Amino acid sequence: MTTRIGLTYDLRDDYLAMGWSEEDVAEFDSVGTIDALDSTISSLGYETDRIGTVRHLCARLVRGDRWDLVFNIAEGVGGRGREAQVPSVLEAYGIPYTFSDALVSAATLDKAIAKRLVADAGLATARFALIRAPEEVDAVSLRFPVFVKPNSEGTGKGIDGRSCVRSREQLALACGELLRRYRQPVLVEEFLPGREFTVGILGTDGDARVIGTMEIMVKDIGSDRIYSYQTKEECDSMVLYARLDAGDLKERTEGLALAAYRTLECRDAGRVDIRLDVAGEPCFIEVNPLAGLHPTHSDLPMIATREGMSYTELIDGIVRSALKRTDRDRSERAMPGCDHA
Repeated sequence: MTTRIGLTYDLRDDYLAMGWSEEDVAEFDSVGTIDALDSTISSLGYETDRIGTVRHLCARLVRGDRWDLVFNIAEGVGGRGREAQVPSVLEAYGIPYTFSDALVSAATLDKAIAKRLVADAGLATARFALIRAPEEVDAVSLRFPVFVKPNSEGTGKGIDGRSCVRSREQLALACGELLRRYRQPVLVEEFLPGREFTVGILGTDGDARVIGTMEIMVKDIGSDRIYSYQTKEECDSMVLYARLDAGDLKERTEGLALAAYRTLECRDAGRVDIRLDVAGEPCFIEVNPLAGLHPTHSDLPMIATREGMSYTELIDGIVRSALKRTDRDRSERAMPGCDHA
């Protein structure tokens, strides 16, 4: 019997049609991404079914629809737990899905919580403070310059040339603007001045492995030279991407990324962002457990391509990882003595 895989996602065009702004939908997916995923999963011999948003998922579940696996890339809408919405619903119905579970999805979207967990594991990350109100700026004891950004956003939202600040006065202005604009806490980190990398990882637990690392270099063409929302949206003209070759730096960068990925208990695949400090030591920035999957424009597929892994092989690896977890979990539940009253 053919394995039936549902696809959950948030489509940019749907939200733009409802009046959302381009920045509002920055994390959502294009029709091209969904088409590529659908055709690739189908080519692997699975039956696919496009579900869509968490609300569409709920309606289908109430109607009685079920799937052997859900390939979930839905970002969700509203609050720092939005990436946990689809996982939570699927867990309630006992339906397995790709990528991280609800707890990890929520914890990693909250950048401060992710950094605390990584730091508690003894892994390097920049010192930071969380600002929930303008008056808290006076208590910040970090070394300047510092870098400020919304605590629970992705795709560079809220990051621009004003994000790197060099005085307490500038910090107060930057935090005040972000608090008003995004209505969430602001993460303030000691600035990491070195090179920036993103590390692609495939697998779960002990099976997790690095597939490659890509350096991110913003071109000096009048931009802020920060990997911001603007530079990500115009990456073809504003950003250079390069494969990190073998050597000590690659080993240290990938070792930190894999340790952070495992510490945060990410599953199936994801990306870990790393930046070097003033001494050239890799430091954890954040993890994306729900990485973009456009074949040519998203970082994870770009990393895979540079390492000789095709898009089909990447998607196959993600599905196989999820199915392996599902089979193991079912076996463990079926073992005698595992039922608890």
